Amino acid sequence: MGLAQVVLLLLSLLGTAGGAADAHWGAGHPRVCFFEPLGSQDAELCRGELEVVYPELGDVGCTYIPACRRYRWRLGREWSSPCVRYARAQQDKKYVLVMVDPDAPSRADPSQRFWRHWLVSDIRGTDLRAGRPRGHVLTEYARPAPPARSGYHRYQLRLYEQPAHEAVALSTAELLSRGAWSMERFVERFRLGSPVASTQFLTKHDGD
Repeated sequence: MGLAQVVLLLLSLLGTAGGAADAHWGAGHPRVCFFEPLGSQDAELCRGELEVVYPELGDVGCTYIPACRRYRWRLGREWSSPCVRYARAQQDKKYVLVMVDPDAPSRADPSQRFWRHWLVSDIRGTDLRAGRPRGHVLTEYARPAPPARSGYHRYQLRLYEQPAHEAVALSTAELLSRGAWSMERFVERFRLGSPVASTQFLTKHDGD
C-alpha cells in the first residue's frame, strides 16, 4: 500500500475523508475506503518496485481499485495516464512500457487477450526515475473501463529494458486492432527479454 493510500485510509477512519464505502456501516459510523491488496496468485506479477500513480489513489500497484468515492468510474472515464516511476532505472538506458488487459472481454473468456491499453518505447531512464514515462508513443493510453458484468479485469504494466540501437514499432497488422495482441511475439521480435519490473491492479465496471 502506498503512502497516499495509508493517509487516505487514516483520514477516513477519523471521519474527515468523504466517500461511500463498498458496504454501508450505518448512521454514526465512519465511511471507510479500503484498498484491498491482491491475493498471492495475482500478486506474483508485482516485481521490481514499479510505481503506478493515479490522482488521489497514489500507487495502485498490487491492489483492487475500490468503488468508494467513485474511484472506478473516475479511473475509467476521467483520469488520464498515470505517473509511472521506476527508481532503479539506469540513466543511460532506454525502456519500453507496456500496459495490457489479459481479461478482455472477461477473465472467464479472454478471447481478446492481450488488449493493448498503452505502449511507449524509447523512455529515458532519467524520465522513469522522475515518474514521467515520455518517449515514442506507439499506442495512446486508453482508460481501464471493463464492460458491465464482466467481473474484475487485471491491468498489467510491464517495463522492459530496450536493447541499444533497437527501433521498436508495431506492424501494420498490429496497428489495426488493440485486441488479441500477441504481446509475447512482440517481446520476442524486439529481444526485450523479461521485464525489469512489473505490476498490476484490478478493477471492474463501476456499476457492478
